[in-house]
Amino acid sequence: MRCLKLQLIKYSRKAHERGLTAAFGGNLSVRTGSLVLIKSTGSVMDDMTAGQIASITLDGKVLSPVRPSSEYRLHLEVYKKRPEVRAVVHLHPPYAIAASSILKKELPIITPEAEIYLRRIPVIPFKPAGSVELAKSVAEGLSEVDAVLMERHGVVTVGRTLREAFYKAELVEESSKLWYLTRNSL
Repeated sequence: MRCLKLQLIKYSRKAHERGLTAAFGGNLSVRTGSLVLIKSTGSVMDDMTAGQIASITLDGKVLSPVRPSSEYRLHLEVYKKRPEVRAVVHLHPPYAIAASSILKKELPIITPEAEIYLRRIPVIPFKPAGSVELAKSVAEGLSEVDAVLMERHGVVTVGRTLREAFYKAELVEESSKLWYLTRNSL
């Protein structure tokens, strides 16, 4: 358990350092069996500590003294829809948010790396943050792909490990940036 918490801290800080989220935004989680470890509500990713990681069950029962992120429903719905997934990353990268505000269906794939690791990046229509509707829409959007953009809200990626899910999120931001920089010439 300690190892998973250290991974959450490492990749939370890395997300902030790389400009993939700011202030209170974003949340990462890992699943082990029927237990989910997730960033607590109100914590900031660049100074995460083990005490700011909430523990919840797959049915949403809080087992820790700290409350989970307001997006915990999104994480739980994804884990229920995709039992093989062991990590969910939700970040607010600037180019991904810009792309999701302009595009309505899907982010065009430009690089071979994105084509290999992401295949497609659908855009999920806007739903209020933290809502059941958003959670269900994202889980459905991730049923056959490992990354989605949420309109005006950011990116959600999944993986078998937190490392894998994190680097997929970074790849979505790179893809969004490349699309944004070349959109008038495509």
